[in-house]
Amino acid sequence: MDAYTIIEKARRTGKVDKGVNEVTKAIERGVAKFVVYASDVDPKEIVQHLSVLCKEKGIPYEEVDSKQKLGIAVGIPVNTSAVAVIETGDAEKDISAMKK
Repeated sequence: MDAYTIIEKARRTGKVDKGVNEVTKAIERGVAKFVVYASDVDPKEIVQHLSVLCKEKGIPYEEVDSKQKLGIAVGIPVNTSAVAVIETGDAEKDISAMKK
């Protein structure tokens, strides 16, 4: 299962935070269950810290290819650089399978 599908499922049945600042806060507070960020963000420094924070906190994460597709997956009409799943909803099993 790809990250976009997991994000869509979590958005419909759980809770997600959108945007680098919100995602960073969710990771630091330890409430993020799964983090996805786009690789086509420019400059890269905007999302570079997310993987490091996720590793420190033991949160599964994945880099995807498109911030536009990430925005669509999370149900907003604009691009988004990062998304954090806060409440997994029906995506629980899928996220468990993603653990690194």
